[in-house]
Amino acid sequence: MTDHGCAETTRARGLAKMAEVYGTEFQDYPGSHFAVTADHLFADIWSRTELSVRDRRLLLLGALTAQGAIDTAGIQIGAALRNDELTEEQLHEIAVFLCHYVGWPNGTKLDLLVGTIVAQQKKAARAEHDDRAE
Repeated sequence: MTDHGCAETTRARGLAKMAEVYGTEFQDYPGSHFAVTADHLFADIWSRTELSVRDRRLLLLGALTAQGAIDTAGIQIGAALRNDELTEEQLHEIAVFLCHYVGWPNGTKLDLLVGTIVAQQKKAARAEHDDRAE
């Protein structure tokens, strides 16, 4: 782990990167699993400059889909849409592309999940709009 001063600074950088990557704030949690996630994965790995967050997300979507970890891929789909990194059309195209490399079942599951998450986000946006109009 890179520590630019102290553990609090590393944790703060990790939490800030997590917020950037997922488009939502994260609170600090105790335990070694969260420490490795925030302090190493996000403060160090996701913060490296050689790849953009979008680049890393594309790689992660491919890896998760190849492993059949479609539920975890859903977290990345939602974040990509929230952060305007990928459009609905691009996400569907990723699924078509991955079908040829990771198998039709996994690629198809990803495609269906893209549709589900897009529909959920559109529904939430409509509800928020309706709430503001009242």
